[in-house]
Amino acid sequence: MSSDNVIRAAGGVVRRTRADGEHEVLLVHRPKYDDWSLPKGKADSGERPDQTALREVEEETGLRCRLGPEVGKTRYRDSQGRAKVVRYWLMEPETDDHSFVANREVDAVRWCSFDDARTALSYAHDRKLLARALETE
Repeated sequence: MSSDNVIRAAGGVVRRTRADGEHEVLLVHRPKYDDWSLPKGKADSGERPDQTALREVEEETGLRCRLGPEVGKTRYRDSQGRAKVVRYWLMEPETDDHSFVANREVDAVRWCSFDDARTALSYAHDRKLLARALETE
C-alpha cells in the first residue's frame, strides 16, 4: 500500500495538573462510535501535523492548548478498513476556563486520572500511547 493511501491525522494527550499535584488527562466521547478516545482528527491539505493536532483538539474539546513534546503515533485500520496514522503531542490547556459545547463529533469530554483513563479508553492503541505519554516530560 502506498503512503498516498494512508490517512494522516494528529491529536493530543491533553494533561492538566490538579491542586494536589496529580495529573489528569482529557478523553472525548464520540457518539458515532460510542467510544472514549484521545482527541484527534484528519489533517487538512498542506497542514503540518502539529498544526493539525492543535486545531483538532480545540475543535473537539473547546480548549486552546500549548504544544509539548511529541509522544508517539498510532497505526491502525479505521472503521472503513483504511490505513490510518495518528501522531500525538503532549498538550496543556492555556487557561483553566473550559466551556465544552457538544458537537456532532464529540458529545462529552471527561477529565480522568491516568489510571481511570487507561480503563476508560476504548482502544488498546490509545492505552499504549497514554503509557508512553506518562514517560514523557
